[in-house]
Amino acid sequence: MREERRRIKIGKGQYIDVYLIRLQKKNLILLKGRKGYIMCGYLNLAVAEKFKDAAIKIIGVASIKEALKTKVHSCTSFARRLGVYKEQPVREALEIIA
Repeated sequence: MREERRRIKIGKGQYIDVYLIRLQKKNLILLKGRKGYIMCGYLNLAVAEKFKDAAIKIIGVASIKEALKTKVHSCTSFARRLGVYKEQPVREALEIIA
């Protein structure tokens, strides 16, 4: 298993932590801000909702580059309260949770 971790700048002075963990068949991708996180299809939204996380789910991505270019698939009610919505570009959602 290989891991990749880096920090990228989003907007004015805002940063997010980006993680990619190579598993046997798929990559696990996590984009973490101060207010919430974005995760690939491994995310269980019901559990994230239970823990009151501002969690955003993306699907169909295998790399960090693809994750940054996709759209929000779904999110918890706590992410919606921050202004995240379905089909929103991930870059916009990142600015909200950064």
